[in-house]
Amino acid sequence: MTDRPTPTADQPHDLIGIGIGPFNLSLAALAHDVRRPHDPQAPHDPQALHVPQAPLNTAFYEQRPAFHWHPGLLIDGATLQVPFLADLVTLADPTSPWTFLNYLRTRDRLYPFYFAERFHIQRAEYDAYCRWVSRQLPGLHFGHQVDAIRWNTERALYEVDFTQLDADGEAEALGRAHTRHIALGIGTEPHVPAPLQPLAAAEDLPVIHSGTYLDHREELLTAGHITVIGSGQSGAEIFLDLLRARPHGREQLHWLARTPAFAPMEYSKLGLEHFTPDYTRYFHGLPEETRDHLVTRQWQLHKGIDTDTIAAIHDELYRRTLHGGWPDATLTPGVRVRTAGRLAGNRLELHLEHIEQGTRTRHTTDAVVLATGYRERPLDTLLTALAPHIRRDTAGRPRVDLHHRLELDPAVTGNIYVQNAERHTHGVGAPDLGLAAHRSATILNHLTGTTPYPLPDRTAFTTFGLTPHPAVPPQNPRPVPLRQNT
Repeated sequence: MTDRPTPTADQPHDLIGIGIGPFNLSLAALAHDVRRPHDPQAPHDPQALHVPQAPLNTAFYEQRPAFHWHPGLLIDGATLQVPFLADLVTLADPTSPWTFLNYLRTRDRLYPFYFAERFHIQRAEYDAYCRWVSRQLPGLHFGHQVDAIRWNTERALYEVDFTQLDADGEAEALGRAHTRHIALGIGTEPHVPAPLQPLAAAEDLPVIHSGTYLDHREELLTAGHITVIGSGQSGAEIFLDLLRARPHGREQLHWLARTPAFAPMEYSKLGLEHFTPDYTRYFHGLPEETRDHLVTRQWQLHKGIDTDTIAAIHDELYRRTLHGGWPDATLTPGVRVRTAGRLAGNRLELHLEHIEQGTRTRHTTDAVVLATGYRERPLDTLLTALAPHIRRDTAGRPRVDLHHRLELDPAVTGNIYVQNAERHTHGVGAPDLGLAAHRSATILNHLTGTTPYPLPDRTAFTTFGLTPHPAVPPQNPRPVPLRQNT
């Protein structure tokens, strides 16, 4: 392993992205053909105005060896909950070479897709599409773990320290890059409720998070009794997959959830307008306390279950009653796990409380699947050196403006944009794939001070609030130097 090189006077990047999930992959794809604007502070040269500007100098770093999108949840037949138009680029630039339709064209699959008449594609197909994009885009560096970010006041640049990893994930070399701006797309991490953390941490116990479900599926199917915890789409898909694989009358399945019902996702046309830029702008303008209350009340917008999946579960359960009797499958909403422990023979005991009844009981099982969702990864780990410069709300969370950038002290003139780390400021649409291209376009428009991607003034029939429609943030009609924080 080599020493980390010292900063050089090499041309810095205009933008470095940290993390290569769908959101930063979207940003990389849309940035690919964006040109740097003319610097208005440069000496006036009429000839220069007619010279094509160089493309943005970007780099994206990801510690994983290759792109993979929730591989443990690519259950056969599971589909996205958004239409295929919510790919990496289409809703900002349908003419882009990185659209899902162009992916199909390169695979000679346009006609099969046309006749399949599928508006919602399978998750595995979305993952394959994203991997196709990631293999072709330049400037994507997999096997690179970003260790720290600092602001170099003298050079007015960010220093990004990284470790290059070998095929086994071991440190191979150290490096440092410089950039004017940063886009954080470090994604989310599995959430394990506190009462279950000791069991999940024990390597000899079959207590797994849904994110690794397919890795453990065969092992789970050998367990006597299986408990699934969590009422969202992942929990429903895993329960259905296990149910289909278990013998009639000996299913030995229990599905628990905190929510008062196994409820359908809000999927009405007007309900979906909560995932528009109009609603994002409306939400951003609300008081902090109001935003926090809204996020908790809107769980059915993003934590419910697709109606087709609910129907498939009911159909499968009903089919198992055709010859008499009931399947050995129990579905219990409105329950929380108070404590959990292990019994003799590696059996597990969950202490349950029914929220509405106020009753308690003990539940024994042989395996647990935690479909308990994901939480945003904390930004502070990477931004330790910048912590004094980050402006925060009353709860200590970073403040994020309408351009999806952290609010920083004026002393730091480079922008830090965030992707899927701003639900507290931008609402339930922050993790939604349908807003990925719009957010990437917003970032690039702001970063360049131009409008390489003109965005619509209005996107919803609903008027949120007592104004005709939310105000669109300025898109900087005149170029600004990329080094400025404007």
